[in-house]
Amino acid sequence: MTINERAPEGDRSYAAVADRFGMPLDEAMMTQRAVRKVLPDPVDRDVVLRCIELALRAPTGSNGQNWEFVVVEDREVLATFARRYRSAWRIYGGIGERVTAGDPAMSKVLGAVQWQVEHFEEIPVVVVPCLRGAVRFAPFPTLAQTSHYGSIYPSVQNLLLAARAVGLGASLITLPLWSVTMARRTLGLPLNVQPICMVPLGWPRGRYGPTTRRPVGDVVHLDRWGEQPWRGWEAPTPDGTAEDVDGS
Repeated sequence: MTINERAPEGDRSYAAVADRFGMPLDEAMMTQRAVRKVLPDPVDRDVVLRCIELALRAPTGSNGQNWEFVVVEDREVLATFARRYRSAWRIYGGIGERVTAGDPAMSKVLGAVQWQVEHFEEIPVVVVPCLRGAVRFAPFPTLAQTSHYGSIYPSVQNLLLAARAVGLGASLITLPLWSVTMARRTLGLPLNVQPICMVPLGWPRGRYGPTTRRPVGDVVHLDRWGEQPWRGWEAPTPDGTAEDVDGS
């Protein structure tokens, strides 16, 4: 049974919800999803800081620990980003609607994003993960880029898992940052600090729950593309009775 499906009732101080951070890791992973519809109720800063503290446990390239996190609560700052979000969504959302026409599942996702776009100013807190320093030199530009951003996204995933565990709604978005120059100006960031993405946080209006994903055997290839011996594979039960598709 999924635990912490909904926001805690009543007292939502850190002291009241701290034990929720003890959710088993596999439970958090199996029930994590983007939760965009959140309540405007305030989120205890200690809860937010604990989520970020757990995010910092992720590895960084060469142990550079070159992340920075801006916690945005100011209504005027959020309104500024809300305007940029709506500006980008008018284009991106319109394309999405045309491309996914007739797909009920995608229509539901687009509807949730639309809600977030329209209510962005009401979100109680938005975390902006940033990277300090320029992209390091590498002989191959693609390698340099992946190495650079590989120092922040593991932290972002930790942040999302921590939010899931404590019961906060969270999602990873980038559209409000479509202009890095304007984002830097709004947040007062120095030139050597780059905003990477945003993670809106709030107590969910709905609930978490099991997610639907493609079977692992359909997306895993052995040694080279197209070799998929694990189609139909299921995780062994604790007593070890499950078998691979080839019976081994």
